[in-house]
Amino acid sequence: MVIHALLAASLALTSLPAQAAAVDCDRVKCLALTFDDGPGAQTPALLKTLSKAGAKATFFLVGKRVEERPEVARQIVAKGHAIGNHTYSHASLPTKLDHEIAEELEVTQDVIEKATGRAPTIYRPPYGHTDERVLGLAAQSELAEILWTGTTLDWQLRDTKKIKAAVLKLAKRDGVILMHDVVPQTVKVMPEVVKELKKRGYHLVTVPTLLRGKRPVPGVSYF
Repeated sequence: MVIHALLAASLALTSLPAQAAAVDCDRVKCLALTFDDGPGAQTPALLKTLSKAGAKATFFLVGKRVEERPEVARQIVAKGHAIGNHTYSHASLPTKLDHEIAEELEVTQDVIEKATGRAPTIYRPPYGHTDERVLGLAAQSELAEILWTGTTLDWQLRDTKKIKAAVLKLAKRDGVILMHDVVPQTVKVMPEVVKELKKRGYHLVTVPTLLRGKRPVPGVSYF
């Protein structure tokens, strides 16, 4: 019994979020909310909002911030959200040498896996800065690249009403919206945003769910 329990726990940590099997985005209207740059001080409040609404999201984690708040990273995974690599220092990858890019990604992989028990299969390049060289090095770290269909520019807006309006304007079926859980105004307005999106018929899912549960291909850029 103990062995079976340990095996089940191990599989749970290495598998895709359970929602991937529960929501069929070919049959319902799906939307992926993604949050970059955390975990931050506001992330636990955001997790509570998402849990209350039964919504899932994807968090692209910065390695040094995971080191600062490993318990929040664990909480993200425990609540069934997806996680991705957002480099260790939030570096613009194309400006780096090959070995520096590899280190940014690989150190972050190790930090996240140590904190959560799960190594990401996806990454998001800071600022969206990427090129074929970056993609090739990401492939060596077995990471697929996830961009977005729309960005709120919430870090610049810093206004709840404007952020809400931006999300609702960008929302579309199979969309991927970029936000930041380190922006207090974003976290503050999320209850209203999630409520309105659900009212409009959206199922709020993780990026893996949006990809129909298929493992993203390392070195390939999505969205």
